[in-house]
Amino acid sequence: MRFQMRVYIFLCLMCWARSENKKPCLKFSQLSIKDSFRDLFNPRIETFLMMYTRNNINCAEPLFEQDNSLNVNFNTNKKTVWLIHGYRPMGSTPTWLQNFLRILLNQDDINIIVVDWNRGATTFIYDRAVKNTRRVAVSLSEHVQKLLKHGATLDSFHFIGMSLGAHVSGFVGKIFHGQLGRITGLDPAGPKFSGKPSNGRLDYTDAKFVDVIHSDINGLGIKEPLGHIDFYPNGGKTQPGCPKSIFSDYKTGSCVDCDDFKKKSCPRLGYQAELWKDVLKERLEKSLRTTVFLDTTGTNPFCTYYFVLSIIVLNNTMMDGYITFKLLNHLGVIEKPRLYEKNKSFYKFQEVKILAQFLNDVNISRISLAYYRSSNQQCSTCKYSIQRLMLKSLTYPERPPLCKYDFVLKESEEIFLSPCACTPEEV
Repeated sequence: MRFQMRVYIFLCLMCWARSENKKPCLKFSQLSIKDSFRDLFNPRIETFLMMYTRNNINCAEPLFEQDNSLNVNFNTNKKTVWLIHGYRPMGSTPTWLQNFLRILLNQDDINIIVVDWNRGATTFIYDRAVKNTRRVAVSLSEHVQKLLKHGATLDSFHFIGMSLGAHVSGFVGKIFHGQLGRITGLDPAGPKFSGKPSNGRLDYTDAKFVDVIHSDINGLGIKEPLGHIDFYPNGGKTQPGCPKSIFSDYKTGSCVDCDDFKKKSCPRLGYQAELWKDVLKERLEKSLRTTVFLDTTGTNPFCTYYFVLSIIVLNNTMMDGYITFKLLNHLGVIEKPRLYEKNKSFYKFQEVKILAQFLNDVNISRISLAYYRSSNQQCSTCKYSIQRLMLKSLTYPERPPLCKYDFVLKESEEIFLSPCACTPEEV
């Protein structure tokens, strides 16, 4: 009985010792609107680092221990992503943070450092938060220097900054003379940064590769391109009264060719954008900026699938009408697209392109095609000779385009075509 009691006490002591050694998880600064009021009279700034890896995905740990030694979970041989939030006038924790880092760790075995500068971003005085971005950058550069002493490299660092955080990232990059591996600016802040010279905001010279996503240039986001490549989802803003905008050129199918990127297709928004960094740098050396336009859906995963339909006609009479088309998959199920611009003028021997967006990818078996006049004057007997129809996937440009040659299209009558591989000279 005594032996059993001793064993029980020993096990209890072991459990107690383990619980004592287990460190509490770090938490993002819990501030509120009251802190914004306090900041009016007693401004403060503090920067905290919370580290995540696949070994502690649910529990943030300090990057450095109290004795300044590096956390054992941090691997200097792996890529390190720094996540930096922006202006927080209400002091709340960024809602996107947890989901963002989980997606990153699910995709890649990396180190993640969440930069918490909430005490400094939580203020009613936006100008004060703007000034604090440089102070935060200096603080982060000191931590970067420590990591370099432990064997990390600047090339392995990828800074991802939201709003003001994008400019914080840029200022860190300037301190290290553009030698950071990558900076991603997520809707970089516009007020106090728009129109500034390159040393006063995020710039493509701040890292070896800088990609920027503009999504609120009608509001608080910056409009001008800043990076090696700038993405404008859904145009970056609505542009009423501006039918000649670049985004409208995109909708007419005039911006669907990526000649400089033929080997790798058009650059893609997101984590994999750095696959195109070499050709993007070459373009900038030739003073050619790269801006990319795309659309998204309103629901997760927000992806759409793009096709461009090009038609060459043999008639001069298709001047006041529009083409509609649908795709049938291998099961005969019809997929209807969103056509950006239906009304077209078709001139003899001139190629006309129609940009289409599909919610699902399609393994094409047939194409449904129809032509209608825009006016009320219909012509039930009118027929139009089509020299060539070509359908090309923009989402997956490596797929061979499909063609149909020399057929007749009757007005207001839907026909079903079975396309085949295009002739080599057409591709």
